[in-house]
Amino acid sequence: MNRHDDTPPMRALIPADVDRADSIAFGMTARQLLIMAAAGLVLYAGWQTLLPLVDPLILLVVSIPPAAGAFAVAVGRRDGTSLDRWLLAALRHRRAPRRLVPADPGQLIKPPAWVSTAGAGGRLALPAPLQLPAKGVAPDGTADLGPDGHTALADCSTVNFTLRSPAEQNGLAAGFGRWLNSLDGPAQILITAQPVDLTSFATRLHEQAAWLPDAALEDAAHGHAEFLTELAAHRELLHRRVTLAVRDRRSPTHAHHRATEAAQALSSCEVTARVLEAAETLSTLAAHLDPANPHHRGGPPC
Repeated sequence: MNRHDDTPPMRALIPADVDRADSIAFGMTARQLLIMAAAGLVLYAGWQTLLPLVDPLILLVVSIPPAAGAFAVAVGRRDGTSLDRWLLAALRHRRAPRRLVPADPGQLIKPPAWVSTAGAGGRLALPAPLQLPAKGVAPDGTADLGPDGHTALADCSTVNFTLRSPAEQNGLAAGFGRWLNSLDGPAQILITAQPVDLTSFATRLHEQAAWLPDAALEDAAHGHAEFLTELAAHRELLHRRVTLAVRDRRSPTHAHHRATEAAQALSSCEVTARVLEAAETLSTLAAHLDPANPHHRGGPPC
């Protein structure tokens, strides 16, 4: 393909509020109108109760902060989330237990005998059962999510998009767009970057260099190992990992089939995707749940 063609790259404008709810009245959604209506009813009830006792001007001044707060909660947003949902999530997080332990949710967790402040009036919070979203991993590699169905994971390669010509970029974008348009269920693309330790890789190069048939190759292997050691000492190296999760509510077979179809569809945009088996799914979930653990980090590319 000619890399010097004049084909312009494709451009598509995607609205930032593509998932925004429909406006009902005054440019507000039904949820925003409900918040404003509830705040208005509370203020109106307060006015009717205090009006015979308090000067109307004082009531007006006192009503301004609650009205402004209700308006801010109704129309405000934080990190892409409406402010009322954000405050509700913050309240749930504040009330949620901080210490979680693996246990059956129906099992009563009793404190040890030496815990004397966990009784009535005590301040020591008891641990709560740790409830993970995945109930287990099937032999075909799909994760059982209980009432939410089953999820199959696929390990995906990356594509160098910047160095391609406009025509090649258009072809890659078109292939990716066809896969997006073919989706008939939930799918998630997770991109993580984890630190890479090149020490073991450089050590293997030093050890295996002696078995090379030529002295020049041996010197080159030792030189490359020293380069990797120096590179790891002065730079923070990251290994990028792309995981595709496809969920289906029907059965593990349907989830695995959807992941296989996604891998085939992504091959049209030069993405190599491979559906993970049971052991690989377990290690992938462990790496995403505990990314700081060095045993779960991906190794350098060989």
